[in-house]
Amino acid sequence: MCGIAGLIQFKGDAEKNIRKMNERMLHRGPDDGGIYISDDRKVALGHRRLAIVDLSKNGAQPMKSHSEKSVIIYNGEIYNAAEVKELLLKDAASKGIDIGAFRGTSDTEVLVEAIEHFGMKRALSLCKGMFAIAVYNLEKGTISFARDRVGEKPLYYGNVAGAFAFASDIGCLRVVDGFDNEINTDVLDMYFEEGYIPAPYSIYKGINKLEPGTILTLNVETLETQSEVYWSMAEAAKKGQSNIFTGSRKEAADELERLLKESIKGQMIADVPLGAFLSAGIDSSTVVSLMQSIAPGKVRTFTIGMEDEKYNEAVIAKEIASHLGTDHTELYINENDAKAVIPKLSSMFGEPFADSSQIPTYLVSKMTRDHVTVSLSGDGGDELFCGYKSYNSVARVWGKAAKIPYALRKPVSSLLMNIYGPDNSDELKDKVKFAKAQYFGAKSPYEVHRMEHESDPIIKKIALKKGEAKYKCLDLPADFLGEVNHEAMLMDMCMYHPDDILVKVDRTAMAVSLETRVPMLDKDVVEFAWSLPIEYLRNDEQGKLVLRDVLYRYVPRDMMERPKKGFSIPISKWLLEKDIRDWAEALLDKDKIRQQGLLNPDVVEKIWRDFTDRGIYRIQIWYILMFQQWMETEYRNN
Repeated sequence: MCGIAGLIQFKGDAEKNIRKMNERMLHRGPDDGGIYISDDRKVALGHRRLAIVDLSKNGAQPMKSHSEKSVIIYNGEIYNAAEVKELLLKDAASKGIDIGAFRGTSDTEVLVEAIEHFGMKRALSLCKGMFAIAVYNLEKGTISFARDRVGEKPLYYGNVAGAFAFASDIGCLRVVDGFDNEINTDVLDMYFEEGYIPAPYSIYKGINKLEPGTILTLNVETLETQSEVYWSMAEAAKKGQSNIFTGSRKEAADELERLLKESIKGQMIADVPLGAFLSAGIDSSTVVSLMQSIAPGKVRTFTIGMEDEKYNEAVIAKEIASHLGTDHTELYINENDAKAVIPKLSSMFGEPFADSSQIPTYLVSKMTRDHVTVSLSGDGGDELFCGYKSYNSVARVWGKAAKIPYALRKPVSSLLMNIYGPDNSDELKDKVKFAKAQYFGAKSPYEVHRMEHESDPIIKKIALKKGEAKYKCLDLPADFLGEVNHEAMLMDMCMYHPDDILVKVDRTAMAVSLETRVPMLDKDVVEFAWSLPIEYLRNDEQGKLVLRDVLYRYVPRDMMERPKKGFSIPISKWLLEKDIRDWAEALLDKDKIRQQGLLNPDVVEKIWRDFTDRGIYRIQIWYILMFQQWMETEYRNN
């Protein structure tokens, strides 16, 4: 786990600026750092290293290939590097090519040689891992960028001060001399609906996120780019649902257990201490169970507890850890811990981000980093194995709406939304009727699933300018997979999971220099999950059925089948505590918001007063606060 950055055709002092970019992401790689400046000064590459495998200088970056025709900087881990190396050497030998002796045991060296030998697309097809890569080909005068299949590792890129700039951390781009990119107001509606900014967009004009499974090639001379997709979540889902697994549910559990064990075994390789996050949930408990089953000793596990019993899962997590025999550590948090974290959030994420579980995720990462350098996570289970209850709702709503042609539904929907969505209405019955009317006018199950975030008409009035950015995942046809639960899962795997969940995990963990690994996102696990029939995933009462089948081989069913509280915090309660309320009201000052000219001060004031005076809490309160905090600490103070 590291951080990468670069400047191409920068008109100023490239070396000074690449060093500033490196300094800005010190937290992503505290162990070492390096830069590369091309002889013609047109290419400047920077790297910060968190050493995990091959801790020696043989793993340092930027790294040249043996032929010195390529230079790589890379953030991530290739878990099957030994296998890729073997394939590389075998193929090279069959063609009479001498790769040369490997200097060390790092996956970076394997990766740069594989890319030079096979080409980027072929090399990545062989690799299992998480990564954001930049490879400078000196002969071709190109730089190729790539991001892992599911979006675990970040990469921002775009025009900064007339140059092409890129980095793991969007904050690195802000420190470049001459940075003057304006706020991208087109994405504000998206942000206030979702609480994050989906790829390919960012908060800045001219800056994009490289999308998962994509290769972007830059011509160093002209700064022209070309992109291609080397792996697609949508296509993996389509292929899986077109080739449904035909074995029994037990056979499906057998295969899933095998694939997860294989993934976990590869992800437990490290030259530094390693552990795992453990909640009381199915996902992390499954990962820890399989880890402990193959580990030579006790696995280190880590849990966050809440003093508020409604949110506390630490007691159950401790029972699970005791049953499995792990070496368990827990930490209880309260509003004082939240107060200490809140000022740090904007710099962690670099752009507005408002999943409030970012607070406990940071705190469990911080505690974990005191003991280990790498931690495995259970993320991905809900989205891949139909865990969210909302999937049933999408199936039910779309099952009714789809029976009527869209041409008839849309005008009726618009009429009903005007009737039941009066300005600033707080009547619950009106909100319910508005939501139903809105769902009735959806074009696809993807729209139904997304609309759950904007069932209150006042939300559309937070930003003054109506944004023009589009949800790319909504372009999929309504019957793309032919099964509605899978359609909703696909939307989450294309947007919510990479742009919310994985962003949260990466940024909070890297803020404390902790590497996180997610075994359920292994390519083979993901592709197998898409092949499962819905009856192996969900019934009317439960989701993740086949994943539960695997877990119950290690943990008693009655220990797991208790109400899930989720990895969340009592943010609505904490916001009424004096210190946090004072912080919030300073950010929501009406004159300040009016002067900024981005948000509607009257709407913001109403949303806040509805909460403090009437007890009506909208999740957008946290979205607004995180946006205002970002404006105060990141955007204004550069």
